[in-house]
Amino acid sequence: MSDMNVKNVKRVDSLDYLRGIAAFGIMIYHCFTWGFGGFSPDSFMGKWGIYGVSIFYILSGLTLHYVYFDNMNFTPRDLKKFFLKRFFRIYPLLWLTIILTIILNQKMPSLPGLLLNLTGAFGVLKWHSYIGVGVWSIGNELVFYLFFPVFIFLSKKSKFLFFCLSAILLLIFLYFAFFKMDASLSLTDNEQWKMYVNPLNQVFLFLSGYLMGMFFRRYMFSKFWTISILLLSLLVFILYTPVSSNLSAGINRIILSTLSFLICLSFYKSTLQVPVFIDKVLKMLGEASYSIYLLHPIVWQLLYIANERLSLKLSMTTCVALTIVISTIVGYFNHKYFESFFVRLGKKVSQILAPDMPHGKVKYVQVK
Repeated sequence: MSDMNVKNVKRVDSLDYLRGIAAFGIMIYHCFTWGFGGFSPDSFMGKWGIYGVSIFYILSGLTLHYVYFDNMNFTPRDLKKFFLKRFFRIYPLLWLTIILTIILNQKMPSLPGLLLNLTGAFGVLKWHSYIGVGVWSIGNELVFYLFFPVFIFLSKKSKFLFFCLSAILLLIFLYFAFFKMDASLSLTDNEQWKMYVNPLNQVFLFLSGYLMGMFFRRYMFSKFWTISILLLSLLVFILYTPVSSNLSAGINRIILSTLSFLICLSFYKSTLQVPVFIDKVLKMLGEASYSIYLLHPIVWQLLYIANERLSLKLSMTTCVALTIVISTIVGYFNHKYFESFFVRLGKKVSQILAPDMPHGKVKYVQVK
């Protein structure tokens, strides 16, 4: 019989910090792009705007491994519990974003397109036909959830097959980077964007987070190592000059993805204590990151419409600043009252279907 007592898994605050920083950085990237034309590919924000999403994927794989590896087996009971919780975590805000986007755009999509988006099936069948800024990445995430139980099953039952699958996904990742993505074209090119948002182009990032949890879960790093890894990876990330404007093609993809992995690793193993105020702010951003990520384009569009129709004559700088502030506030309250309600509901439903059972503890080794 499998155990599924995930309620006692201790939250890793540092991962919330990074998740919040990534979401906030992507919001800044989008707002400045919409307001002032964006950032150059060799700037820090130009790179963060693309690889902030990669960090989300790595953190997703890592977090799911951390929460579920000891508590989940490839059984109907565990699979039902996992997918129910994921459904209540993802779909309510996804539906809200899609509905608000349709209302603001005043354009009804085709019935098949609407059904693909509302069911999340677009991630598998037509990943570039999404409704709402950023929704493409949620479609990718839903595809990763289909891979995740397979990762759990193979890594527990057959390490050989698991590493064979890992090698295949790595080769697919490299195939997209060096053969499907064109270094001479930017991601603004429609065909390049379709290639980029393909979940097969991104799934290895999710797997790398899972592998991080698998190989490093039993180790505790000293502050020297975590700070060193973070500072060095950030320094290289900032100073690295892309060999082409397409940050997701060729060697750019390999170097920037590796640096994203190292940044996640440094936060995962961090034991650094931050001041209480900063801790609360970063935790708030982390908890509200999903809302901030999906809702800031809605806030921007509402401000744009209000500015035009009410003749407010707000400067672009004011619109950018208001979007950032309002999105953060809306994200916080949306998480507290909307997201959290459905998360609790999902836990109740899954608990009825499969009550939690106790499980063992993990031992750790100190890395000096």
